[in-house]
Amino acid sequence: MEATYRSDPRHKAPQETGPCVPATPNNVPEPSRTDPALIRNFCIIAHIDHGKSTLADRMLQLTGVVEQRQMRAQYLDRMDIERERGITIKSQAVRLPWAPSQDPGNTHILNMIDTPGHVDFTYEVSRSLAACEGTVLLVDAAQGIEAQTLANLYLAMENDLTIIPVLNKIDLPAAQPEKFAEELANLVGCEPDDVLRVSAKTGLGVDALLDRVVREVPAPVGVKDAPARAMIFDSVYDSYRGVVTYVRVIDGQLNKRERIRMMSTGATHELLEIGTNSPEMLGADGLGVGEVGYLITGVKDVRQSKVGDTVTSQVKGATDALGGYKDPKPMVFSGLYPLDGSDYPELREALDKLQLNDAALVYEPETSAALGFGFRVGFLGLLHLDVIRERLEREFGLDLIATAPNVVYRVVMEDRSEHVVTNPSEFPEGKISDVYEPVVRATVLAPTEFIGSIMELCQTRRGTLLGMDYLSEDRVEIRYTLPLAEIVFDFFDQLKSKTRGYASLDYEPTGEQTSSLVKVDILLHGDKVDAFSAITHKDAAYAYGVRLVAKLRELIPRQAFEVPIQAAIGSRVIARETIRAIRKDVLAKCYGGDISRKRKLLEKQKEGKKRMKMVGSVEVPQEAFIAVLSSDDGAGSAKSKK
Repeated sequence: MEATYRSDPRHKAPQETGPCVPATPNNVPEPSRTDPALIRNFCIIAHIDHGKSTLADRMLQLTGVVEQRQMRAQYLDRMDIERERGITIKSQAVRLPWAPSQDPGNTHILNMIDTPGHVDFTYEVSRSLAACEGTVLLVDAAQGIEAQTLANLYLAMENDLTIIPVLNKIDLPAAQPEKFAEELANLVGCEPDDVLRVSAKTGLGVDALLDRVVREVPAPVGVKDAPARAMIFDSVYDSYRGVVTYVRVIDGQLNKRERIRMMSTGATHELLEIGTNSPEMLGADGLGVGEVGYLITGVKDVRQSKVGDTVTSQVKGATDALGGYKDPKPMVFSGLYPLDGSDYPELREALDKLQLNDAALVYEPETSAALGFGFRVGFLGLLHLDVIRERLEREFGLDLIATAPNVVYRVVMEDRSEHVVTNPSEFPEGKISDVYEPVVRATVLAPTEFIGSIMELCQTRRGTLLGMDYLSEDRVEIRYTLPLAEIVFDFFDQLKSKTRGYASLDYEPTGEQTSSLVKVDILLHGDKVDAFSAITHKDAAYAYGVRLVAKLRELIPRQAFEVPIQAAIGSRVIARETIRAIRKDVLAKCYGGDISRKRKLLEKQKEGKKRMKMVGSVEVPQEAFIAVLSSDDGAGSAKSKK
């Protein structure tokens, strides 16, 4: 789709945001003929809600690539979920022309890559950073540095990016620019006066920021005449054109209609279309050194253009791929089952379509005796799980049950054989030597008054304190080693409630450790219900069992016979509740009379109930599964201490 509203200086809409006056230069260089010295590739790193997408909006307006009348808030966040939750999930890349005040005669090309800010989407951030030479470190002037900002800043430092520290939201009454400028300066290693102060909402200081990007971010370095090499940093699925691959050209040039080769798979395709985002797609003849743009080859499967892969020309192509990218690995697994079994093919199709857009999503079919056919799906973290589930329900109209999230365990038996367990039902029976679970290094940033409650929470979750640093007199950074299983449930909610929402959390995987873990099974009338099985720490198993059997007793309707609900570890029952039988009043017809007559009728009823119990089976209603696996207190009971 050709963009119908590429900025035209003759049609300027009236501006309402004060200093934001479009300054689009007339002589915008073509993507295939841009001098690399005029290109600046940068991204914006920020915590959720620190105003990253709003700053991107102002930049779009100020450079004039989006006219005022087409402007909407969070212009680059295209998904409904992104806009509703106020988070960025997919990376976006935009080409912005800018004539800096220090050199107005030369139009520079700024390629801005808008990256996600949430801990689950760190892999999106890492691939975007690899495509940049500089980064804008954006911090809210009212809230200060958060854990996620810190994690992404370290990623940027590892990539040797030029860092421009910026304080946003300085127009807020609660802003403390002096205090946080000092914090930022200490972190980045600059003077507090070097920290730019902007207001993305009003546009104040955004033009100075763009000038500074031109001044401080280095131009891309690449060999113009070398074989073409471009790095894929994102790919999205378009229902009309197939896969749209976003690339950053490192060496050489890619031209329209030439044949290209993906270096990891060796697959070759014809370049049907090539161009840049401004921010709508705009076709071009080619992309030169340092440019960021998109390729369309007509391929229908996103897995054909893997993120981090190198694209080269088929004829006289490069022999060495670009290094430095690893495949994202799922950390959390959950079972997704359609409420209506006949929706299974639709669920498979929906997951296939989502996988086209999401390289980190993995899934395989599985069957549960209780829930029927479904999929075991691997996610990067809880937000990723939440977003995928919401997209399945919203975009594909599916009603789903999600089982409690699990991490990946490694079980070593006494005969030294190994099992990898992503589902409690796969937990092996028999003589187990060791169980290994993944551990993470968690960093919590919070006001100093909450140190006690944070440490208490981490101790109860089997955490080990690594260290503590004071960032300023009232903010502290606490580092813990925690089992991932303790984090993936309600740790984040608990942390927020114990710190009145002031703490922020970031974590990174650091390997595995041995733990005393057991599998708790729930038996209904003597039969295991696989959907309710859970792997928990030995100390928490009893509490989990008691809580779940009590919950099920309320949810399962009474039968014509007595039904025991038991929680067991192996063959040892640790908790039990009984659902009393519904019985007919067989003595209703007996008025007075001999007791032996009544006893005979009661004995007969008892025999019937016993026979029923032997052949009867208990149907667990769908509502019970939904309540235990999905609802807050149900899932909370299943969540607490796994």
